[in-house]
Amino acid sequence: MTGKKSRRKLKAGFTTGTAAAAAAKAAVLALIDKHPPAEVRVALLTGDFIKIAVHGCTVENAATASATVIKDAGDDPDATHRAEIGARVTLLEPGEELVITGGPGVGRITRPGLEKAPGSPAINPGPEKMIRQSVKQVFDDFADARGAEIEIFVPEGEKIAKHTLNARLGIIGGISILGTTGVVKPMSHEAYIATISSGMSVARAAGSDLVVCTTGRRSERYAQALFSDLPEPAFVQIGDYFEKSMQMAGDYGFTRAVLAVFFGKAVKIAQGAAHTHAAKSRMGLETLAGWVQKQCPHKAVARQVASANTAREAFFMLREHCPQIFADTAVRMIASADGFAGGRLQIRAIIFDYDGGVCADHTETKGAS
Repeated sequence: MTGKKSRRKLKAGFTTGTAAAAAAKAAVLALIDKHPPAEVRVALLTGDFIKIAVHGCTVENAATASATVIKDAGDDPDATHRAEIGARVTLLEPGEELVITGGPGVGRITRPGLEKAPGSPAINPGPEKMIRQSVKQVFDDFADARGAEIEIFVPEGEKIAKHTLNARLGIIGGISILGTTGVVKPMSHEAYIATISSGMSVARAAGSDLVVCTTGRRSERYAQALFSDLPEPAFVQIGDYFEKSMQMAGDYGFTRAVLAVFFGKAVKIAQGAAHTHAAKSRMGLETLAGWVQKQCPHKAVARQVASANTAREAFFMLREHCPQIFADTAVRMIASADGFAGGRLQIRAIIFDYDGGVCADHTETKGAS
């Protein structure tokens, strides 16, 4: 059968910030309109609007009500997908301000370097703006000039937070209420890049001039064992975002960076791939085979590498027949990283074997005469 496969359009979702704004609006409506709504219309930070179903609403007394919604991340689910996000609203006297606080399940910031100061609830400025404008819109519609205290809560927030990097960033006791636009774009990179940026910001605020970049939890564990004297914030998982991470490390003012990765990612980094996703694995192995041909006296090894199924398979061939290629790859990694960082970093490249052993460790030397 010829022709292109049809692809289902990916479904967008909404952020924890949008969920919190919707819950706050529902609670205020229940108090002022005297009728708990089934859904609410929320203004996003893009200027668009979204309708969100209300999961539950309880009026405690004439001045206090709570409401919750279920966060929907669409086709880009994360740890907070399907989480219950709530707001408890207490009406204040006319002329009072709108005060936003963090309740159970919302993390509290304990380290400098994030958008909010230590001691603050982990509710970012974007969500705060959405919550305020959603509640104010109800007051304006009903010509009510009162203020309100708005407590955002997440019933399972502390449990959900264990599946995030919040603790690494110094956010303790729950999840963060996030969102720069209010919308979760399917398979978007925005959230991961924001997490990398936050990690680097926290590391710099802690006084570190060195950042250890790994591509995932396993390589990070090996790096932490290797650099056991470094504080936890110095380690940042960059995923596939190699170019962006090197640029950010320079922008944040680090002077040194370590890339500590497995061989498959090392090969992509060494080739200068801006993003190291596995989609171009075959091309990577063919390039690697070209390097092997120059480094290894056994020409058959290059042919075997070119026909390997994965970089892992190639790794074991090379460890036996051409181990010098690992050092060569580390040197190439440094050249790629240096280019993306604009020459602002001293870079060290470490390649792990699949048991956490180091098969290459190279540091560039700058300023040599």
